[in-house]
Amino acid sequence: MAIAAFGHSGGAKPHKSSSPSRGSGKVALLLLAPGLLYLAIFYVAPLFSLVLTSLQTIDYSTGVPVYQYGFEIGNYVNVISQYGEQVGRSFIYAFFATIAALLISYPLAYFIGVKARRFPLIQSLMLTLVIAPFFISFLLRTFAWKQIFSNESWIVTTLQSIGVLASDQYLVGTPFLVIFGLTYNFIPFMTLPLYTSLERLDIRYLEAGADLYANPRKVFRKVTLPLSMPGIVSGTLLTFIPIAGDYVNASGLFLGSTQTSMLGNVVESKFLKSYDYPTASALSVILMGVIMLLVTFYVRKSGTDDLL
Repeated sequence: MAIAAFGHSGGAKPHKSSSPSRGSGKVALLLLAPGLLYLAIFYVAPLFSLVLTSLQTIDYSTGVPVYQYGFEIGNYVNVISQYGEQVGRSFIYAFFATIAALLISYPLAYFIGVKARRFPLIQSLMLTLVIAPFFISFLLRTFAWKQIFSNESWIVTTLQSIGVLASDQYLVGTPFLVIFGLTYNFIPFMTLPLYTSLERLDIRYLEAGADLYANPRKVFRKVTLPLSMPGIVSGTLLTFIPIAGDYVNASGLFLGSTQTSMLGNVVESKFLKSYDYPTASALSVILMGVIMLLVTFYVRKSGTDDLL
């Protein structure tokens, strides 16, 4: 009887413990449902529509463009052959602007997150200065730099007078100024993740490295840099991805020219000026695909796979 009772009770326990698990699973699914619905409506559906649009054909026989759904893979071949230069330029500009933002932001974030810990007022003030540009329109900030580096500005005339620039050379419309503008506009996206990572850094690790007779350079290379790697990866991704798709800085209305146009400029022109939706959609899909491949490769090589 005791054994039977024990066997009966032992068999009943798993049944009782499994009910809360199924119930909690239903509750979790119910809580996730609004978010999943939101993603389906505002992410999956537009992405699906974009891919379908990229496979469309355009019929101009009636004088008015008529878009027909099909499976025109040739759209991708055509855009790569026609706009390969803009695609390459976008990623080259994004690479150099991201590196420049990292070189500027890391010392700044290190000072705010590590050195200024003992001075909360200074730390708060510097953080405010980092995010202050967000309170001004992105377009206004970019246009202001165009005015500062205009052909008649004192900066350009000074560079011409000392021989850095020829008398017929200017800065507006050059790759240098486009990369400069991209770096400036996206520095906060690099600085804030770096600050978050460095602010959590335990100072005792740095002191231990010094106690073990490591010089400051070695402490930085062996302790600070590895511990701040999540911030570096997050910052570079948050900077590189929007820069690759940017179309404001490279526009002829702002810091660029027709010789510095990026992929975003072509997409903007195809969507809003020539109404060539299949070409613009194909370029957008290519941009997303290349970015996803680069991001996956970068995250895995940096050893921070948990960020994916």
